[in-house]
Amino acid sequence: MKKGQVLQGTVAYVDFPNKGVVKVEEGKQVIVKNVLPGQEISFSVNKVRKGKGEGRLLEVLKKAPNELPEAPCPHFGICGGCTYQNLSYEDQLALKGQQVKKLMDAVVDPEIYSFEGVKASPNEFGFRNKMEFTFGDEYKDGPLALGMHKRGSFYDIVSVTDCKIVDEDYRKILSCVQQYFAEKKISYYHRMRHTGYLRHLLVRKAVKTKEILIDLVTAGAEHILDGLTEAISSEKELLAGMKDALCKLDLDGSIAGILHTKNDSVADVVKDEGTEILYGKDYFYEELLGLRFRITPFSFFQTNSLGAEVLYQTARDYIGDTLTEKADKVVFDLYSGTGTIAQMLAPAAKKVVGVEIVEEAVEAAKENAALNGLENCEFLAGDVLKVLDDITEKPDFIVLDPPRDGIHPKALEKIIRYGVDRMIYISCKPTSLARDLEVLTARGYQVERMCCVDMFPWSGNIETVCLLSKKP
Repeated sequence: MKKGQVLQGTVAYVDFPNKGVVKVEEGKQVIVKNVLPGQEISFSVNKVRKGKGEGRLLEVLKKAPNELPEAPCPHFGICGGCTYQNLSYEDQLALKGQQVKKLMDAVVDPEIYSFEGVKASPNEFGFRNKMEFTFGDEYKDGPLALGMHKRGSFYDIVSVTDCKIVDEDYRKILSCVQQYFAEKKISYYHRMRHTGYLRHLLVRKAVKTKEILIDLVTAGAEHILDGLTEAISSEKELLAGMKDALCKLDLDGSIAGILHTKNDSVADVVKDEGTEILYGKDYFYEELLGLRFRITPFSFFQTNSLGAEVLYQTARDYIGDTLTEKADKVVFDLYSGTGTIAQMLAPAAKKVVGVEIVEEAVEAAKENAALNGLENCEFLAGDVLKVLDDITEKPDFIVLDPPRDGIHPKALEKIIRYGVDRMIYISCKPTSLARDLEVLTARGYQVERMCCVDMFPWSGNIETVCLLSKKP
């Protein structure tokens, strides 16, 4: 097996996340992404090390036995947003469940915990409440495109006008903005040349209130004439025209605000370097499990609102009567985001302390707690590793909901030293959870129950809820 070699084989299995394993000569294996168990494929070997290789899919020679004849989305395979649209939703859930259990059984004795499978998203399609679209072109020097990155590409963009993971309002907004700027001949921002104006379009929509927030992210006004052939008197006039076009759309929801954010950073990320309101307001409201949340353009909120209700209700069920016997417990909600979990636990606790590193999210959490009439929530801004040293209270119960990379090892040690009887760990990346569980189980905790909640249908990602207790 050599780098550059083209081989064929059958995918034996797919590990999380999206790592298809193809066994080749003499027991060697190659990892190939974007494949399904049972597919016969051809692939090019990109890397070889110690008998293990990494390859790039060239062609599916024979479909997997359970593969769909046709994916429901016309962009599948070209757009890099979805992984499993060639599987039925039921088969996706089964595959993700197998992947997570395999990971967990490697670090936790399967005889001592209950793995309760995968809970489905209430909506298979149209479930996203937030999308970040990127301006670019579908091929070099092609017409203006607005959508998602092509699979395997850092530059080419697919105009996802028929995307199935969002509802029709998103598709209308995307088409409107793309057509408007194409007609005005406004250039997108070239990351390598640092020229051009249009960068991203951020769209958020609440499932319950149906309020919509639209944010156009651009480079500075000095770039507006890059590639422009028709005179525009000012940036203000250009943006006003976009606002008027959006306000004329016939939408199922209602536009709460249209914003313009400036971002002159070199990195290809949605970054706020100053936001102005073109129409309405710079926030909207969403509701989860009877609570109301104020959401701003860049504040963290679960991207699947109805799935989030399933996730948080699962966490509530796992906590059970731990907090309902007496309202005398202090709860730490670490990596609390906008305080969603903290506020759901507050009515059954003496006090809830939330810690979050993103200051905007902390301010949103404080506003949301006040909005919901909760006076026993305290939210602190800062790194969990450092903030824990400054909190005088000792927790009776801990909820962990860290970012994808999991918990910093030193922060995990501080959490363990509190010695709480039980804790909940919510994870959006099972590999990070498995790594942290290995430490927790070695330091006196055991896993009681675990289940997955599919917050991200058609992708390779999944959320996991885990209940831990102190060993006798």
